[in-house]
Amino acid sequence: MRIGVMAGATGGDDSLDGLVASAKDLEARGFDTMWMANIFGIDAITAAAVIGRETNTIALGTAVVPTYPRHPTALAQQALTAQSACGGRFVLGIGLSHQVVIESMLGLSYERRAKHMREYMAVLGPLLRGEPCKFEGEEYRVNLTLSVPNTQPVQTLIAALGDHMLRIAGESADGTILWMTGPETIESHIGPKLREAASAAGRSEPRIAAGLPIVLTNNVDAARTAISESLVIYGQLPSYRAMLDKEGAAGPADVALVGDEKTLDAGIARLADIGVTDFSAAISATEDGAAERTLDYLASKL
Repeated sequence: MRIGVMAGATGGDDSLDGLVASAKDLEARGFDTMWMANIFGIDAITAAAVIGRETNTIALGTAVVPTYPRHPTALAQQALTAQSACGGRFVLGIGLSHQVVIESMLGLSYERRAKHMREYMAVLGPLLRGEPCKFEGEEYRVNLTLSVPNTQPVQTLIAALGDHMLRIAGESADGTILWMTGPETIESHIGPKLREAASAAGRSEPRIAAGLPIVLTNNVDAARTAISESLVIYGQLPSYRAMLDKEGAAGPADVALVGDEKTLDAGIARLADIGVTDFSAAISATEDGAAERTLDYLASKL
């Protein structure tokens, strides 16, 4: 299982210079991937392209870019350019985002989400493989070929939680990228449905990238309280709430990896055992020194 670190929305230096410095540090420590959030700050794909020119080995992924605001041909062009800048180390994570963002903030329709993602991937997929796209759908009608020099195909992961999205991810993407989804739910719901769809479509074993909060600490109760307070919104958004309910979790703190080394070892091993291919560590700075201590711990597992 690859171990990576989430950046861009974790309370650190989220400036472009700060992200470059973080990526260089993670690369020097031997981390596999740096996953960049794409919320209301720096654009994750642009940041990946810049960071890719400043690093050599670490993979750079987005977690995740919302589909609705960007036409799939524009996203494909941007992703292929980032892939060129990264020398083949770029991974595109995409998702629907949330109704409150797409409708209330952007004024776009959030209806027919599965239909939207199917059409989106029908356009995006071929273009990211370097193939022409000719597609006639309800939302997108595209006849286009992209020619981005010195690039490679881009792996795509869909933020898939429900049955319809898991089927789409298995059939048309390279896997899924998760957030706030616990191990029981990954083992019983995410993994089987994703793999079944991929197998039926004749695709290879899909990637499962799981993002969870993590902190190495002896102050477990205080850390869980801090996580509950700082990440409270993720217990309220419907898509994440549904996954927490499947897990039997009251909120984000209940799926976080919190405790001493033995506890974290067991949590990480559990993820690997259930087929998670990529762990995206959202390091929680719940007390002084916790972030650096947790980062050192994760580096020791590489």
